[in-house]
Amino acid sequence: MKQSPFKALVLGIGLLTGMVGIVQAAEGTKPAKDIEFSFDGAFGRYDQAQLKRGWQIYSEVCSACHSLKFVSYRNLVDEFGPGFSEAEVKAIAAEQEVTNEDPNSDGEYFQRPAIASDRVVSPFPNNEAAAVANGGAVPPDLSLMTKARKGWHGTFNILINGFGGTDYVYSLLTGYEELPAHEEAKEGLSYNPYFPGHWIAMAPPLSDDAVEYKDGTKATTDQMARDVAAFLTWTAEPHMTRHKIFGIKAMILLSILALLTYMSYLVVWRKVKH
Repeated sequence: MKQSPFKALVLGIGLLTGMVGIVQAAEGTKPAKDIEFSFDGAFGRYDQAQLKRGWQIYSEVCSACHSLKFVSYRNLVDEFGPGFSEAEVKAIAAEQEVTNEDPNSDGEYFQRPAIASDRVVSPFPNNEAAAVANGGAVPPDLSLMTKARKGWHGTFNILINGFGGTDYVYSLLTGYEELPAHEEAKEGLSYNPYFPGHWIAMAPPLSDDAVEYKDGTKATTDQMARDVAAFLTWTAEPHMTRHKIFGIKAMILLSILALLTYMSYLVVWRKVKH
């Protein structure tokens, strides 16, 4: 019996959704918590104060293990990003040292203070050194983390809400739990149901008052997780605000053009019988 294209499409979507459900059930990974951020939606914008706090969390907590190899210090000046002043960025960069790209007159490479055009200094010179310092595990680079991690499970949920990488980061940082009764402890690993496989080499990195925010905000675990998740969304999508502004302007322009086209149609064809 010949099957209609519509029925075939419905069947295909159902099978795909079922396969996603099977994979999720097999992993037992919890879907990310649904957290509201200032940049959600078509009109959402990054909160500069939050991004500055997020940078502080990264620099004082995360940077001990994780790199931001696709971010330069000068990016922190971005008016649609953290919005640090040039003087502040120069001071931030100068706290770190990098190997000069060109050798000196003796043909030797030397260490110098970082400058604004340098990439954010990584905690380890290479993956081998990172593995040795972290029990064989290489901490991932965080530049594109919110793009690389999926927060939502289920085909339709992803189509509607996007991948939810920001929510995943928040959920992971706040999702450490006591070991369930049916699980056995694993040496050097922590239990986190939001992490695929549940066992993660990173111990809980945040705790209340782990930092003292420069703007006076209370540094709760929840607040710090929100701030660093927002900051890592900016490192992955630094032009999001510009794209939204451009998109809104484009929609307004297209609406005006559509109206003018319709009015022109009425004028040109008003005396012509259809």
